[in-house]
Amino acid sequence: MLKLGQKIVVVSDTFEQNLPIGEYGYIIAFDRNADNAFDYVVRVPKLNRNFYVPAEDVELEEVLLTLEAERIEREALIDFALATHNEELFRRIMNGGEQPEEAAVGDNEVQTKEDFIRQIHLKAWI
Repeated sequence: MLKLGQKIVVVSDTFEQNLPIGEYGYIIAFDRNADNAFDYVVRVPKLNRNFYVPAEDVELEEVLLTLEAERIEREALIDFALATHNEELFRRIMNGGEQPEEAAVGDNEVQTKEDFIRQIHLKAWI
């Protein structure tokens, strides 16, 4: 549950009430009525309006910034792995840090540089 005064970002509009998606706002009240679908009252200063919103329509600014930083870091590591032809780093990033079962057992087959680049282009196309 979010606290009063926390800075949030509107991330969706579940009930199609023309919420300003992507705009900042502040939690100004809780709706404690169990029969109501809305959880918070949010003040959006840019529009000078208050909105009733469910909890899934808003997210903390810090959480969104953290997710964006992780996405950018992952993309930068992929670009670095491709630029340096570091296949091990690329596979680790694409598999989410897990070793694939085939690689864990050990392949005696050596992949050529051209085959590796061809597979990358194929995955990028998909």
